Amino acid sequence: MNSRIQKEDLGNRVAQRLGVDAEVAGRFVDATLEEIYQAIKNGECVSLRNLGTFYVRPERASWVFRFNPSPRLRKLFGWSSTYKGEL
Repeated sequence: MNSRIQKEDLGNRVAQRLGVDAEVAGRFVDATLEEIYQAIKNGECVSLRNLGTFYVRPERASWVFRFNPSPRLRKLFGWSSTYKGEL
């Protein structure tokens, strides 16, 4: 698993999956990422089903960024999970 998917590649995959223009899908990806950024910046938690939860919390003199993977993602990597759905 050494390959990377850049934001443009993600937009192209979304476009293909939804059957829409790559530019439209790219704007959707940009808007989604910007909303996630703004929520985290405002101290809000962002939960994405089947992916996980992004959050920040104050710790001493600074903020700590955290990601808590979903049960589906945990199961994919063999971590303990009770997830029974498809991978």
